[in-house]
Amino acid sequence: MASLKVPANVPLPEEDSEQLHKAFKGWGTNEGMIISILAHRNAAQRCLIRAVYAANYNKNLLNELDSELSGDFERAVMLWTLEPVERDANLAKESIKMFTKNYWVLVEIACTRHALEFFKAKQAYQARYKTSLEEDVAYHTSGDIRKLLVPLVSTFRYDGNADEVNMKLASSEAKILHKKITEKAYTDEDLIRILTTRNKAQIGATLNHFKDKFGSSIIKYLKEDSGDEYVQLLKTTIKCLTYPEKYYEKVLRRAINKVGTDEWALTRVVTTRAEVDMERSKKNTYAGTVFLLNEPLPMTLLVTTGTCFSPFSVMTILETTSSFHCLQ
Repeated sequence: MASLKVPANVPLPEEDSEQLHKAFKGWGTNEGMIISILAHRNAAQRCLIRAVYAANYNKNLLNELDSELSGDFERAVMLWTLEPVERDANLAKESIKMFTKNYWVLVEIACTRHALEFFKAKQAYQARYKTSLEEDVAYHTSGDIRKLLVPLVSTFRYDGNADEVNMKLASSEAKILHKKITEKAYTDEDLIRILTTRNKAQIGATLNHFKDKFGSSIIKYLKEDSGDEYVQLLKTTIKCLTYPEKYYEKVLRRAINKVGTDEWALTRVVTTRAEVDMERSKKNTYAGTVFLLNEPLPMTLLVTTGTCFSPFSVMTILETTSSFHCLQ
């Protein structure tokens, strides 16, 4: 369930482009105008606005936003305005760069997107950075992490569905996974092959067999070695393949509840999932999160409140307020 709120009567992209152009004029940028437009347009509508803006003003809307905005607000606006595959390419590049390295983001993209979406993101990556994602991942990683991540980003995983699950195979591969994990052979070729190539429905059936036959989930079996970075990535891979909403709910919870909101994580989840499953993640997080209302609210309650949420609420940084409100 997506949480994007698009008005019943959407203005023409020419009108939106004109209003955005006006928002950039004068001594100060009209951030409220930017929010009121881009926060309430879906991906296709935002793409049209970008095209019309370029045609009418001979300027790149993304460059305009980049020059007019700054900080976390700029990052959120830029990510949201990108097409989804461009956004994924941008985040993937960011995730393997030295100073912004975050392999968990790479796993998210590879495991939560449909096969064609991920393929198009890799095409966007090539077009923008003049190299392949697979090549960059192989170059910037090493050892066990490379063994997992390279096949994970290289596969064109069949989406599959429940009707096509091979239960005999699921039972057989559940035994393989159990054997390798109890032996702590976490980098075993068969273990990696199963997790990086099987379709999601098949993996789900395999992990159900694993739990039924051996009494605990595969995640609990891996808990003992959770301090190891590779094992953490392995767990993230499994969570993203099987229950992405629960995974993102946990990322949101951690981003909000830590001392000082993790704006990067918060922005990433909201901008990538608002048109996918944000509503479920948001409700789960709101139900289990404690907020300190006497603290400044950078992006927090706006994201997790069930009563007035829009994707761009995360971009409304309320650094000077101490009470909750929502900009629509």
